[in-house]
Amino acid sequence: MKNFFRRNLDGRGRAVRALAGLALLIGGLFACPHNLWLATALIISGGFALFEAARGWCVMRACGIKTKL
Repeated sequence: MKNFFRRNLDGRGRAVRALAGLALLIGGLFACPHNLWLATALIISGGFALFEAARGWCVMRACGIKTKL
């Protein structure tokens, strides 16, 4: 399990995930008055992307899926 949670992102991948997380959070805030379920999903996804950026870890890479960044 220790190898699963080791860092697997470089600075560029972390920056991309941070920007994606912020975009998802902002989208969730704008969607909130219109659709609460969509807003909740966007906010949770954005929070997880920010967690990945802060940790330097990608769940898809940890599972063996190759990503470009």
